[in-house]
Amino acid sequence: MGFVALLLLGAGAFGALALLRADRALWTLLAAALCLGGAGYAWQGSPLLGARPATPRTEIAPIDPDEIALRDSLLGRYTADTAYLVAADAMTRSGNSRAAARVVMGGLSKLPKSFILWTWAGVTLAADAGDRLSPPALLAFRQAARLAPEHPAPPYYLGMAYLKAGQLAQARALWLRAVALSAPRTDYRRELVRRVLVLDQFIAAGVDPSRGG
Repeated sequence: MGFVALLLLGAGAFGALALLRADRALWTLLAAALCLGGAGYAWQGSPLLGARPATPRTEIAPIDPDEIALRDSLLGRYTADTAYLVAADAMTRSGNSRAAARVVMGGLSKLPKSFILWTWAGVTLAADAGDRLSPPALLAFRQAARLAPEHPAPPYYLGMAYLKAGQLAQARALWLRAVALSAPRTDYRRELVRRVLVLDQFIAAGVDPSRGG
């Protein structure tokens, strides 16, 4: 059936060219394309196999609700900036880290002075680089820190990127800076302090949390 369909497609295409009185060069190009398609089908096609619907394989990447709660506390929730973060979360959950980064970069094209989006550009670009602090990710974090030098979010998330890359000392130093920049008696400051203490326990035990122990 595959070759029959190919022949019918070719006949229809050549018929259209004849009606349109197309140049002979187009006839040659079409013939070459059909021959290439036929050769590929003969090599890789399986016309005797039964048809079945395609089942896309997606890797679901759940996001820790505690991370979302901390982010909401640090950056807010219902703003033009954070709307892009929510959209990026959807891409992350579907396992498409590159699409998540593109969503955030699209937001930056409209809100280029948003330290929130620059921070999250660093997060998503690092994730897309396999949890490595790539030069584009580092540049994004630095821009976020330049735009909001007194906000705890840029150093915290840069520290998180270092943590995921297995660089615990750098992560700890940045998290301590995030704590120092946090407003007193806030929920997010208490959470950041807790995370520093947990990280200290990992460091004391010689355990790299990015490697699962």
